Amino acid sequence: MTSPVCGQGWVPDLLTLMLDLALSQECTGVDQSLTSVLPSPQEPSLDPKPILELPLETLVQKLQDEELSVESVLCSYLEEALKVHQEVNCLTDFLGECEEQLQALKKLKKTERGLLYGVPVSLKDPYDCKGHDSTCGLTQFLEKPAAKDGVIVQVFKAQGAIPFVKTNIPQTMYSFYCSNPIYGQTLNPLNLKKTPGGSSGGEGALLAKGGSILGMGTDTAGSIRIPASFCGICGLRTTGYRLSFSGVSSAVKGKKSVTTVAGPMARDVESLALCLRALLSEDMHRLDPTVPFMPFREEVYSSNQRLRIGFCETDGFTQPSPSMARAVRLTSRLLQDAGHQVIPFSIPHIKYAVKHLFEGGLFADGGATLLEKLEGDIVDPCIKGMINWLRLPDLLKCFLAWILKYTEPRASQTCEEIRGVGTPKKLWEQHAAVQEYQQKFIAKWRSLDLDVLLLPAMDPTFHICYSEIGTDIASYTGLYNVLNFPAGVVPVTTVTPQDEEELAFYTGYYGDSTDKNFQRAVQGSVGLPVAVQCIALPWEEELCLRFMKEVETLAKNHSGPK
Repeated sequence: MTSPVCGQGWVPDLLTLMLDLALSQECTGVDQSLTSVLPSPQEPSLDPKPILELPLETLVQKLQDEELSVESVLCSYLEEALKVHQEVNCLTDFLGECEEQLQALKKLKKTERGLLYGVPVSLKDPYDCKGHDSTCGLTQFLEKPAAKDGVIVQVFKAQGAIPFVKTNIPQTMYSFYCSNPIYGQTLNPLNLKKTPGGSSGGEGALLAKGGSILGMGTDTAGSIRIPASFCGICGLRTTGYRLSFSGVSSAVKGKKSVTTVAGPMARDVESLALCLRALLSEDMHRLDPTVPFMPFREEVYSSNQRLRIGFCETDGFTQPSPSMARAVRLTSRLLQDAGHQVIPFSIPHIKYAVKHLFEGGLFADGGATLLEKLEGDIVDPCIKGMINWLRLPDLLKCFLAWILKYTEPRASQTCEEIRGVGTPKKLWEQHAAVQEYQQKFIAKWRSLDLDVLLLPAMDPTFHICYSEIGTDIASYTGLYNVLNFPAGVVPVTTVTPQDEEELAFYTGYYGDSTDKNFQRAVQGSVGLPVAVQCIALPWEEELCLRFMKEVETLAKNHSGPK
């Protein structure tokens, strides 16, 4: 299969053939060695629709009670994943060993079954699975299969989950889009002219269309939260080191100022909570002792205590789109009506945090590692603008920083930051600056006695091939990778015709090319999802999820004007 828009990869045709073969064998019984994967010939033909409509919590219970067979669930999701892939090109690999794992699961006693017994799980491309590539969209990483499963994959399997497919990403995973020269362009299933977001875009697309019930992404600057909000699902960026990152591939390793983390993605908040219950097990700490043993705190997640919520309609750096601002106002009103306290909050020193700490931390090496990974590779259109800037000679970056200072001040500072820190001493100073900012942020948080923070997610989704969007737009998400706070997104509304009309008058706070490009990129989004972002302090994933669940419930039960 080839992508109908933009870059077209050369692997999707092969992938489709692999999945077609898998489905023809496992779901029609062509291969007699795999007939055990199928319902018995005497049983009625499998209708996948009732299975696919079940929420994860119900599916898990039915599998545990043997009301559903593991075979029927796996077949249903394999078939649906292929259908979604044929529409939006979201898969990179079929994990054929899932059939072997299924047979092993069937031999377990009921007391030996894990929390996710029989649940099909999709994985973002960089998650290592033994015998499979983790490409990051780079040809350098092709034909270098993982020697063993990564820690998270091992824990999933120990909990009875069945990893069955891997999903697409943008080249290098440094993009809000989802395209690379190997696998091609992934489209948003809600609007094929739009992107599912990046870098966990394949996961977002697959989950939104029902081809998976639970997935794992990674997040460097919003790479879980942006696809989740663009595709109308839920996603959680965990605190760094709450979940193991061992056995997750990356184009750039060694960053300290901007924390890349693993996190779950699903169609509802309860599914995210169930995933964390399973992953935060003794197995996680045993397999990776650098991860603290912190089991899921049920009492925090299930608490009904009223919350003190910091409310932030804008971060003061990127003007929210009309739908972003409206979503936060709506959610704030619903929370107040439900008895929670909502307190105005402003982000401290936002420009400094975004430009010097986030951008400066992301490109502390001047982009050298990123450029090294792209040597001899085709550069995908979705990252070409960024790569062109990074490849400029240092002297030219200095000149552009000077010449753009008054007409494009944000671009001017970007030119300075992408030069890199220069020396080890400067790198340590940058790390210290991040720690100092984190402490100041926490001090302001505690001075208001806040439990959680509510602010916009980045919405709505962008037009495909609109790669002029720069890193400034990531201010709403990337900041929390600098702070290393848990952050989740929950869909609460959709873009209205009135939002679209108001967008015509959007100017942004700077009126620069970034603001103008953002306005153009989000046009034509009526009916598409809009989320809000829920933030908690480090190691408070359970509180973050509890807040997300409250927002989700209130938004679903709200019948008034949105």
